[in-house]
Amino acid sequence: MKLARRRFLHLATGAVAVPAVSRIAIAQVYPSRPVRLVVGVPPGGGNDITARLIGQWLSERLGQQFVIENRAGAGSNIATEAVVRAPADGYTLLMVTPANAVNATLYDKLSFNFIRDIMPVATISGVPNIMAVHPSLPARTIPEFIAYARANPGKVNMASGGIGTTDHVSGELFKVIAGVDMIHVPYRGAAPALTDLMGAQVQVMFTTMPASIQYVRAGKLRALAVTTTTRSEALPDVPTVSEFVPGYEASVWYGVGAPKKTPVEIIEKLNREINAALADPKLKARLADLGAEPMSMTPAEFAKFVADETEKWGKVVKFSGAKAE
Repeated sequence: MKLARRRFLHLATGAVAVPAVSRIAIAQVYPSRPVRLVVGVPPGGGNDITARLIGQWLSERLGQQFVIENRAGAGSNIATEAVVRAPADGYTLLMVTPANAVNATLYDKLSFNFIRDIMPVATISGVPNIMAVHPSLPARTIPEFIAYARANPGKVNMASGGIGTTDHVSGELFKVIAGVDMIHVPYRGAAPALTDLMGAQVQVMFTTMPASIQYVRAGKLRALAVTTTTRSEALPDVPTVSEFVPGYEASVWYGVGAPKKTPVEIIEKLNREINAALADPKLKARLADLGAEPMSMTPAEFAKFVADETEKWGKVVKFSGAKAE
């Protein structure tokens, strides 16, 4: 893991030397045709919503369509492999999420090494998960939920958008620290999981805020807490999990990656443009409405961040005993 981590950091900071004029020319021409931004989940989740926001902004800014391509399955590994195998020309990009960091440990055999095979381009946003329950559940606070779960072992179903997703591992972390038993029910994406949560088919979900905040505001779901260590400005009256379960913290983040050996000038241009998007008042307001905050990083900073997240969630996966199916 340490060797792969060093290689990832090197890919983010190093580049093959090319004449300055050639680099400028490549950056000026790119993009000259539509760009695919591959998302590893079905439409409707926080990952997909964020991809469509940044894709629309880049399309308008750069004069070429950034087309969102949803390739769900295998905990986002199908999408990741598709990008790994794509030409390294900047025309196939990947929405990077904590699932990529989790999968490095969750899956024993992958045909790729994320840290080795995907170059970090730019971060987009960070956002809490919401620990949401169906309004019929007789628990309005975290202590009441813990008491209910302990009094009803094996009867609390925890939905997620799939094995290894942020909502899954956030729930696993809660189970470990709070000492409660919940049955994990994975779905093929956040949207169908939320549908069943609102239909009371499952009882709880550690759902991304962009995907669920509208349902909380409409009263279709009850937010018990947010998973970050500080309260969200979007839901200021909702406490954090850590106010009742010390040591708990989980956050969701979104970024963009590209196949290894993608020209550094394209990586740098995309990084500049995405960071410019995050400074745009309209986009910032849209992200804030979804409960998200902009995250601006250089490719090298993003590389270190992903490496740290891979190490953190690797420990959670091992301790919880979570397995890919």
